[in-house]
Amino acid sequence: MAGLDLFAAAAVSTSEGAWTVAEVTQRARYLLESGFPRLWVRGEITGFKAYRSGHWYFTLRDAQAQVRCVMWRRDAVRLRARPVEGAEVFVEAMPTVWEERGEFRLTVRQLLPTAADGRWQVELERAKEALRRDGLLDPTRKRALPPYPQRIAVVTSPDGAAVRDIVSVVGRRWPVASLYLVPTRVQGEGADREICRALALVNRLPVDLVIVGRGGGSREDLWAFNDERVARAVAAVRVPTISAVGHETDISLSDLVADVRAATPSAAAEAAVPDRAATQRTVEALARRLAKGLTGRTVVAHQRLERTFDRLTAAVQVQLERRGSRLAQLAGKLDALSPLQVLHRGYAVARDESGRVLKTVKQFPDGGRFRLTVTDGEVPARVERP
Repeated sequence: MAGLDLFAAAAVSTSEGAWTVAEVTQRARYLLESGFPRLWVRGEITGFKAYRSGHWYFTLRDAQAQVRCVMWRRDAVRLRARPVEGAEVFVEAMPTVWEERGEFRLTVRQLLPTAADGRWQVELERAKEALRRDGLLDPTRKRALPPYPQRIAVVTSPDGAAVRDIVSVVGRRWPVASLYLVPTRVQGEGADREICRALALVNRLPVDLVIVGRGGGSREDLWAFNDERVARAVAAVRVPTISAVGHETDISLSDLVADVRAATPSAAAEAAVPDRAATQRTVEALARRLAKGLTGRTVVAHQRLERTFDRLTAAVQVQLERRGSRLAQLAGKLDALSPLQVLHRGYAVARDESGRVLKTVKQFPDGGRFRLTVTDGEVPARVERP
């Protein structure tokens, strides 16, 4: 009904109340492309033609129907060989309308044989699309690895070469790190469930980093790490994760959702920890720079201190001279007022035995003893009246 409404709205807008052929095909193309997502279709190839431009044209059919297909050169060049007439294949395509001919057709992006590899690839692409829809393939969600990890969990088989390679590399590059092996099967039936359980256990361990993976192998051997549940378990790990599955040419779903992808377990170990020798050289270089900087600052501080000391010494000297001059003035005034100056002029001061100054005749009784203070000492005396 919604499609009919769209057509009716377009028809009303035309000047003659009728659709043109171009309007019909354009609207049909719009409805198909907006209403269908990219999808996988299985069928038999017939009428295959490869043009000099590199584009491929063929028909995909089954027992009940057929549909024309086109595969543009940019997608066709990715295939190792052209499909043969009558081959059964999977195609990933977008439905559309070829407006010039008014034909319904599929624009093919991928083409896979329906053998085991083809079925696996289809399943892989479906899982990848589900992960993409949930944002797990978004590069912005990837976390940086800790620069100096102390505790590293390793999720792999305890019997494989991967764990030995990781232990060897970490022991050589960063021996202070502790490795926690979380054992699991990495291939065969049930391996996907065991890997998920191992990754769930990692979330309860006090670790800084996780390495998950295995060594190389056939596509069947590596398939557990293409399982959508395993990929989601890798994405759910609470600490940064390195995925190392297979070898250089193999990229699994676990690689895509992990924070860092390493080609091999040895490469994962190298990415996980710093190199001790390189770190030592860096520290030594920083120490030299720090010592040089401190020496320069010490020299500058010493020069500033010397200048400050000179200024302070001059200021203190000026203050001492000012205070000395003032003290001399006060000493002169005090000396002028001192009774000792009177004694120097020939006078004497009489004191009784208690030290009281005797100023009047009444204070000198007959026979009384007193002391006369003169300029150079005291003289004992006694009163004798004639």
